[in-house]
Amino acid sequence: QVQLVESGGGLVQAGGSLRLSCAASVPTFRRYAMGWFRQAPGKERDVVAAISRSGDSTYYPDSVKGRFTISRDNAKNTVYLQMNSLKPEDTAVYYCAAKGLGGPFINSYDYDYWGQGTQVTVSS
Repeated sequence: QVQLVESGGGLVQAGGSLRLSCAASVPTFRRYAMGWFRQAPGKERDVVAAISRSGDSTYYPDSVKGRFTISRDNAKNTVYLQMNSLKPEDTAVYYCAAKGLGGPFINSYDYDYWGQGTQVTVSS
């Protein structure tokens, strides 16, 4: 069983930055592809970044490309999401997810494990 715990969310002004962290409680973290998703009220849960288990392949949708960066530290069992130039439309609950295959995976149904989410609010 994989447990994921997100941290780093909060309130930030438009144009600001936040870094989210997701700590995984599993000794074989390097075997898991990881993803970050977000869900705003009344909307579907969408991918914002995904990374392969080796870290050499990443995916970003156009909505965040050039502003968000996903990275992982397999020695610390942690995946990060650096978010720059934040916009009010980035406001959502952000979730990290894990899948025990190569990746990256871009659909929520691909993932087996989910964190509890962390709120990100961007004020205008």
